Amino acid sequence: MSTAAAVVLFIGIMAYAVFGGADFGAGFWDLIAGGAERGARPRAVIEHAIGPVWEANHVWLIFTWVVLWTCFPEAYASITLTVFVPLSIAAFGIVLRGSGFAFRKTVTKTSSKRNFGAAFASSSVIVPYCMGAVVGAIASGRIPAGGVAGDPWSSWVNPTSILGGVMAVVMVAYLASVYLTWDAHRLGDDDMAEYFRKRAIIAAVVAGVVAFAGIFVLHHDAPFLYSGLTSRGLPAVIVSALCGLGSLALLMRHAARWARVLAAGAVATIVLGWGMAQWDYVLPQSLTVAQAAAPSGTITAVLIATAIAVIVLGPSFALLYTLDQRSLLPGEGVHDQASTS
Repeated sequence: MSTAAAVVLFIGIMAYAVFGGADFGAGFWDLIAGGAERGARPRAVIEHAIGPVWEANHVWLIFTWVVLWTCFPEAYASITLTVFVPLSIAAFGIVLRGSGFAFRKTVTKTSSKRNFGAAFASSSVIVPYCMGAVVGAIASGRIPAGGVAGDPWSSWVNPTSILGGVMAVVMVAYLASVYLTWDAHRLGDDDMAEYFRKRAIIAAVVAGVVAFAGIFVLHHDAPFLYSGLTSRGLPAVIVSALCGLGSLALLMRHAARWARVLAAGAVATIVLGWGMAQWDYVLPQSLTVAQAAAPSGTITAVLIATAIAVIVLGPSFALLYTLDQRSLLPGEGVHDQASTS
């Protein structure tokens, strides 16, 4: 049962990395789009792309924390007590990001739009960095077992956590730029499609460079994780690299539709590689999945609730994303019938 719960947990993490990660990456491109006039067109594509789905994508984060807290309470306690600083920053950033995105579209003054836009864009970089730093703290074994607090600063201010933070920002920027290339194309804006395609290629190359540099960082600072990535997690790492290279090749050939599938695969499998590398530990070398697991009755209840949620909510999510991709949601190509009657 504990293994099943761990698998469900990692599926949630991968889903949030792909769906929520694309939203954060869009904020990165919003941040560097330029001034009000020069950045107007890229920001319009970004708002159109993430507007209908950005709130829904955070469901995966909530799901992940609920499963971790319920099924592996000792690990949850240790993680939240140790890295409460980056988690608090990330939580504040998520709230600030959402309010900035929502209010930027409703205010009329240019200065207010600029302020809310800055809040949305800067938070979109800070949050994935903090999340990546937390992953680095866990993966490098800096969080103790026993539901006790480790060092509140060195746990997430270290080479592996810095690598995790930078890698998270780079990966979500890469993922978002590939998605935005396709979104601009389906909107019929070829100039913006080319704008984001060029940035996707650059982001892919930068992600590859960071990943290569990370080999040396992990070898020195997180030998257990490095050993796992070069053994148990190696198949996922290879698949991630192949997906990344395939996505880059398709972008070079202007095939954005399938490039986004491979880009999502590259991000999902690198997260999977992390899980495989530290298996069967929740907290590497100190707390295994079996040791951290809640009573079997609790885990069974969570798995049943998850199955019900998949049956009930799965079709709704599928419908949401389908309507979004076909521009059939209100404000995205469908006119309000009441206003035209």
